[in-house]
Amino acid sequence: MFTPTTDPIGGSVAISALVALIPLLTFFILLAVVKTKAHVAGLSSLLVAIVIAILGFKMPVLMALNSGVMGMVFGAFPIVWIVVMAIFLYQVTVVSGRFEDLRRVFDVIGGGDVRIQTVLIAFCFGGLLEALAGFGAPVAITATMLLSLGLSPLRAAVAVLIANTAPVAFGAVAIPITTAGALTGIPAAEIGAVVGHQSPVLALFVPSVLVLVIDGWRGMRQTLPATLVIGFSFAIAQFLCATYFSYELTDIVASLVGLGAAVLLLRVWRPQGIEQARHRVLTEEAAAQPHVAGKSLDKADTWMALFPYLLVIVIFGIAKLWTLGVDIPKWLSGTDIAFGWPGLHGRVVNGEGEAISATIYKFQWLSSPGTLLLLTGIIAAFVYSRNNGGGRYEMGFGQGLAEIAKTIVNMRFAALTILSVLGLAYVMNLSGQTITVGTWLAGTGGAFAFLSPILGWIGTAVTGSDTSANALFAKLQQTAGANAGIDPTLLVAANTSGGVVGKLISPQNLAIAATSVKMEGQESVILKKVAGWSVGMLLLLCVLVYLQSTPVLSWMLPAF
Repeated sequence: MFTPTTDPIGGSVAISALVALIPLLTFFILLAVVKTKAHVAGLSSLLVAIVIAILGFKMPVLMALNSGVMGMVFGAFPIVWIVVMAIFLYQVTVVSGRFEDLRRVFDVIGGGDVRIQTVLIAFCFGGLLEALAGFGAPVAITATMLLSLGLSPLRAAVAVLIANTAPVAFGAVAIPITTAGALTGIPAAEIGAVVGHQSPVLALFVPSVLVLVIDGWRGMRQTLPATLVIGFSFAIAQFLCATYFSYELTDIVASLVGLGAAVLLLRVWRPQGIEQARHRVLTEEAAAQPHVAGKSLDKADTWMALFPYLLVIVIFGIAKLWTLGVDIPKWLSGTDIAFGWPGLHGRVVNGEGEAISATIYKFQWLSSPGTLLLLTGIIAAFVYSRNNGGGRYEMGFGQGLAEIAKTIVNMRFAALTILSVLGLAYVMNLSGQTITVGTWLAGTGGAFAFLSPILGWIGTAVTGSDTSANALFAKLQQTAGANAGIDPTLLVAANTSGGVVGKLISPQNLAIAATSVKMEGQESVILKKVAGWSVGMLLLLCVLVYLQSTPVLSWMLPAF
């Protein structure tokens, strides 16, 4: 039997907490200062956490090692499984040639206004990519698309980084929230609902900020009706979907609603100064070329381009909500296999001698979002292989399925990073390191609500992943909230929301953006352009979360 305590070192919570922070500091220093590879930093920090668990927190050796194994297994399934399947679905659209049709859809909708096209690509389509893939894919893909429009490399990089904020909390089918729920025992749907009452505040303004950074105040005023409509519709869809529908689908629904709102508005309204904006926003070479309105797509090509994303909504909607005749959600959850982790369950206990719930592993082989994405990708590959658009598209069904293996190979180091960070989180959680730090931080009392988003911001800024930030700090936030008398669900959600603006300044994301726009080695130039926006949005979230923890804005939170 092993019972975690909060003062194992010198009988002091403060000293024990400072020692417990060493694995996290190791991770951050190796990644941000020493600049090692992320998976090297993760594995090194995991080793440090195991040593501290054994020597400092008196956890039996085999239990400490086993905790790391359990965390890595959870990292593999469902976390890596979901990410791989999300990227597989996206790759099917690329290999089939339908991705180019999607680009042309944005050109037609934008009506030739490069500012609106930037918002549609970086924010709406970037939100879709974040929903399905995350982990830097939206930045890399949308930056390349903006370069093809004629934006300068610096403008393109800054635009995609700012756009890749509001959707991040629900990225990769809401993996950050799913991870937080698994680590804290708080239902993920409840965490997602609270996040859905925070991140939409950012979504309201991000499209307008996008235009501001690429075309200044004049451009923002000229396009304000469009950016406000897109931002407002995206925010409302995030709020409603996260609260009442499915937190996993939030970004997909919000992105499509934002895109649909733009389509409707631009049928009856066009911004002023379209031609003048081309000369301000585009490079001299691109602006000198006469603009030719985008060639219209026929309805079949448009539907085929959007088909995978609409199919995701249908499949997830049935899996999460269908109860007519057959209760699909109940049937799917009934296929889950839950069991106590051997060597840990019943042996790691709380102060009352009860087994802690974190040692129960749930194998969601059929109900996992990753499995639903696999089904979506298979159907999309089959439909695309049978519909070749009169010979213009050529992708065999087997060619589409082969993208699964290619994705696994391409993601091997990213997957190893995820596994190591989840292993680190489990060792820290089960040994008592996380609870100790949370107990210590709770000493700040009600003020911790203001500080809460900063932890998520730091975690994502260093790791480049909101999922990793939640793996590191979700349990800490829960413990600090319980000890400080603040709703733990609010603080876990705040960690997630704070992480979305940390991605702006993440070295990993900066490197992806710089590489995508051919500014390798100039990450510091990009950082100077986005750092102020990151800090400003963080302060907005800090104030919002603090007020939500008080009667002033507590009415904003959903009731469970």
